[in-house]
Amino acid sequence: MKKKWGTAMSVSLTICLALAMHSLGWAEEVRIGAGAAATENIFNRIKEPMEKSIGLKLVLISNGPVDAWKDLDKGVVDAAAGGLTFSDWTALMEKGGYRIANVADYQSREIGRDTVRLLVNKGVSIGKLGKEQLKGIFTGEITNWKQVGGPDLPVVVILGKQIPGTQKFFQDKIMDGAPYIQSAMEATTAADVKTKIVATPGGAGLGPASAVDITVNEVDLPVAGRPITMITRGAPSPAIMKMLNFLNGEGRNYVFK
Repeated sequence: MKKKWGTAMSVSLTICLALAMHSLGWAEEVRIGAGAAATENIFNRIKEPMEKSIGLKLVLISNGPVDAWKDLDKGVVDAAAGGLTFSDWTALMEKGGYRIANVADYQSREIGRDTVRLLVNKGVSIGKLGKEQLKGIFTGEITNWKQVGGPDLPVVVILGKQIPGTQKFFQDKIMDGAPYIQSAMEATTAADVKTKIVATPGGAGLGPASAVDITVNEVDLPVAGRPITMITRGAPSPAIMKMLNFLNGEGRNYVFK
């Protein structure tokens, strides 16, 4: 009798604790550090529906792929995600002076796709640009939009400190590795780049596909898509696996395609 009573009490306490946690707003959470492509195309879109559907809270730190990797190593986040391949990501880290002791310690997987887009201020109406024209704009050799068939406005290149994956992809594919113009206007996130483009006559910058809307003009780019990669240190945690299962199922209805 005492055993049955003890079991009943244990079950009751468990239920009460679960209800108390729910009422206090406590929920299982997963922490992700991410670059612009992963943030805008995936995580911002699944955050609310995932919490409502499976009770998993997403804590998103959108500080770019470089800081995301560093935060992963510090244990600040459970996973990091960026719009570049794993090999390009490791090269980006090492180029910045961050030593990766053992690449085999990390697991990577592709969780989506993105294409880099060229966004320009609404005052710049222009069609498709070729590779050499684009390279000239971002290296500073082309200084006025009229040189490429646009309006008589100075070109103002806007670069984001927290979107190195986006900018490296463009630099490799379009600029043949040439350096960006040194006098570029500085921004931080992809959202900040877009805000400055909207506010700056002649402004131009790069962003993920999801950044395109009526507040900016878009110029066609001869650029292929890029992967959105997620990495974990060691095997993914149960919370990460829960998020991935949601992303590969119901979550596909929300991500940017």
